[in-house]
Amino acid sequence: MFKFQRLFEGPGLRLCVLASALFIGLSPGSTRAEEAHAIAMHGKPAMPADFTHMPYANPDAPKGGRLTWGVLGTFDSLNPFIVRGLAVQQMRGYVIESLLARGNDEAFTLYGLLARSVETDDARSFVTFRLDRRARFSDGKPVTAEDVLFSWELLRDHGRPNHRQYYAKVARAEATDPLTVRFDLAGANDRELPLILGLMPILPKHAVDVATFEETTLTSPIGSGPYRVTAVKPGASVTLTRDPDYWGRDLAINRGLYNFDEIRLDYFREANGQFEAFKRGLYDFRVEHEPLRWHDGYDFPAVKSGEVIRDTVKPGLPQPSEFLVFNTRRPLFADIRVREALTLLFDFELVNRNYFFGLYSRVAGYFAGSDLSAYGRPADARERELLKPFAAQIRPDIMDGSYRLPVTDGSGRDRTKLRAALKLLSDAGYDLDGTVLRNRATKAPFAFEILVTTRDQERIALAFQRDLKRAGIEPSVRTVDPVQFDQRRLAYEFDMIQNRWDQSLSPGNEQSFYWGSAAADNPGTRNYMGARDAAVDAMIAALLEAREHTDFVSSVRALDRALIAGFYTIPLFNVSEQWIARWNRIERPKTTSLSGYLPETWWSKGQPQAHQAK
Repeated sequence: MFKFQRLFEGPGLRLCVLASALFIGLSPGSTRAEEAHAIAMHGKPAMPADFTHMPYANPDAPKGGRLTWGVLGTFDSLNPFIVRGLAVQQMRGYVIESLLARGNDEAFTLYGLLARSVETDDARSFVTFRLDRRARFSDGKPVTAEDVLFSWELLRDHGRPNHRQYYAKVARAEATDPLTVRFDLAGANDRELPLILGLMPILPKHAVDVATFEETTLTSPIGSGPYRVTAVKPGASVTLTRDPDYWGRDLAINRGLYNFDEIRLDYFREANGQFEAFKRGLYDFRVEHEPLRWHDGYDFPAVKSGEVIRDTVKPGLPQPSEFLVFNTRRPLFADIRVREALTLLFDFELVNRNYFFGLYSRVAGYFAGSDLSAYGRPADARERELLKPFAAQIRPDIMDGSYRLPVTDGSGRDRTKLRAALKLLSDAGYDLDGTVLRNRATKAPFAFEILVTTRDQERIALAFQRDLKRAGIEPSVRTVDPVQFDQRRLAYEFDMIQNRWDQSLSPGNEQSFYWGSAAADNPGTRNYMGARDAAVDAMIAALLEAREHTDFVSSVRALDRALIAGFYTIPLFNVSEQWIARWNRIERPKTTSLSGYLPETWWSKGQPQAHQAK
């Protein structure tokens, strides 16, 4: 990376800048590039350049008070950009900002933040960001193009696997002036890459030691965001204090956001203890994930008196879905027939009725409840074209939309499903020896471990254990604390786990991180199943290259079909609502964003109006 002084010294300055500007404005074979306040993955941004605030934020929200946030687990690092350690994820956004910020009412649109504008061409062969000259880090130093280039190189070479994968696609990066950075994306064939770069966290070059960056640290980071870290109790709590000199407090994208003077993150190592702490008012809100608790656990006095409010929010995104995940790196689960057989043995009807009060539905695939889901839909012409090279591995019923997850009689003793599962297992080389299923060649019993960390996960695992025993399979259920669970999950040290992938309406590069072959053996990715599938890789490439929304939808559905056909997981249930409980000292806007609840839009009850507060 060159130094600014070399570029901008001497009498050739004006000519250099002019040439650079002309080069940025035009790209061979494309229409003229235009500088804009925002960029959308597909279509145009919903908000005009002169917008005053986001529709899901209250621009008059008062400032002040404290939000106490109860977090399950622990932490040993304040750096969320590396593989090592368990980091405080709220550093991102609250303390460290990116060039652009998400518009949470749109599928994937970014608006100016550190960068006041973004520029690209129709081919998206480059992207240029022009920084807001007011942007400052919390130590008062300006945010410059040199910081942007430093952050790109640092995360490309030393960041998390997804950062390394994304940022390595950049062919060249340069600063055309102290506040402007141009990324050359020639050859990337990735229309999402300008947006991915827009979301890049910007770190201060003057305050980051490259030599120690990949080590865990509890040193308070310097960022440009609305909060500073002011107190850390290792493993127990982190306190964030609103920066009164925050440079971006008057930006339209931030109006009505970041209203609390203080945010304290309190960590709990055990789920039941976390809930009991909420009942006592020790933290302000919780997102409930257990139907049993939501159904009959909120009967304590504060709920009855109205001091605790229960909100049900219906986001517009694909429904979050829970799965039991096969680790296909294990020889036991390498055979797709084994994975399909175990899918047949899971009795969803029994579990949903007895444990979830019928609150859940069940869909195969990874984009449930959205137009991106392939489940129950016949493949269109574009999907068939994309999947034609892989026709041998995509079953006809998955292509024509007639495939359905098995539906049991709900008795826990469905003989039809048991016979079908045993047939598949026999084809894969396993036979019943009395009441024990054994490998035909080695005589080893079919046994594996289900790793869980919450009460709800344990109950599902135990129910599945009963189902499997009917087929002669001997699974064990092991419960560990959240810290050990995360460590083993990230290192792929498990046979089977329960996991949830949250999807957006604009899936992109992160799909490679979720199921791409390159991520299968790279610790720290979310390809927990270890998928190595040429069809999956090709469909991810297709969705990244899609220009029109119709082609994009077809590409995502084709990806969904390839994943369904691989039987990498057992779909458990889909969550169509967000369940949020909050003490009434916390207020939230009446309008909910497309993405659901946003704590950054909330405020403390009883504070003076924003225009009256400092």
